[in-house]
Parts: sequence; structure tokens; C-alpha cells
Amino acid sequence: MNDDLDPSLDLSEQVHQLLCATPTGLAEYDLIQQLKARHCTHIPSLPLTDHLVLFRTHFLVFNALYRLREQLWATQSGYLQISALSIRLLPYQRGCTELSEHDPLRDYYLDMSQLKDTDEQDVAKLLSSFWSRMQGGEEQRAALELFELTDCALALTPATIKLRYRQLVSLHHPDRGGSTERLQSINKAMEILERYYGRP
Repeated sequence: MNDDLDPSLDLSEQVHQLLCATPTGLAEYDLIQQLKARHCTHIPSLPLTDHLVLFRTHFLVFNALYRLREQLWATQSGYLQISALSIRLLPYQRGCTELSEHDPLRDYYLDMSQLKDTDEQDVAKLLSSFWSRMQGGEEQRAALELFELTDCALALTPATIKLRYRQLVSLHHPDRGGSTERLQSINKAMEILERYYGRP
């Protein structure tokens, strides 16, 4: 594979190429890193340490993933498993009803107004809502949402949670230009999830 992706290809086609080259699948973080390393022009080239840049990058990648899933399904050429920890191409299976069921995440990521209408203040509110929900007694759900594991296709095991924790710490550590506030939220969420799911 060439180092650079073909800039004439749509982001969903570029993602498809990378996933075809990695049959075991990729975590979202790894997929973004591969796109950036191959000079993808469809996502921001700025560091992911900025909350708004991170949100926009995540949104664009998931928009591409849901569009790719629909394209593969329409042509009966495959099925795309989508979660933050595991994005993987699977063989097409006739009779699967998953795409016909209402999927609020699909609706959200395919609505480009969500990207345009979300600003830095909105992203900050999403982060602060984590703390308010925790104080209101919804700590387990708030922690899972912060880790983006509420709709994860993988089993919620201590090992899965630890892997996601390491990815988030790597992304948001202050030594790499990340936010101390965000890192504190991640550490707090990990403490909560260890109470519910145990340690690996």
C-alpha cells in the first residue's frame, strides 16, 4: 500500500481500503492515526488534543463508516461492524435485520447538521455533563458514555475497558498536549468502571 491515500477517493472509500488491508479490524483511534499518517485530506490535520478538532475528526470518521456500511449492504458485498474499539469488515449475511432496525447513532452521524451545529461550547457541555450525571447517581452509564462503550459490539470485559482507557489516556495526556481536565475525567471513569467490572 502506498504511504499516501488517493485524494480523489471519498473518505468512506479510503476507510474501506484501510479496513480491507486489516482483516482483524481496527479501533477508531488506530484508524484515525492511519488516516493521518497517510495524509488523508478529508479529516482535520490539526492535533487531536483540541476538544473540537477531536469531535470533528470522530464525527467525520463515523459518518464515513455509516455511509460505507450502507454501501456494502446495498451491494451485498459485506457488513461493517462499527464501535469505538472494533471497526471490522465482515462477510455479508443475508437475513440480518440490523440495518432495518432504527439506529439512533446512524441517524446522528449521517446528519451533517450535527457537525456544523456543534461548537466548542457544545463539546465542553458534553464533557461537563459527565460530571453532573455522575453526581446524580448515573455514574456507571456516564463512565461508559465517556469511554464510548454504551453501544459497543464487544463484550464489556475488564480487558476491553482497560484497552479503551489506554487509548484515551494516550490521546489526552497533558504530556502530549492534552487536557488535564479531560485526563481527570478519564481516570475517574476508569475508577468507576473497575468497581462495576473488576480489573483485568
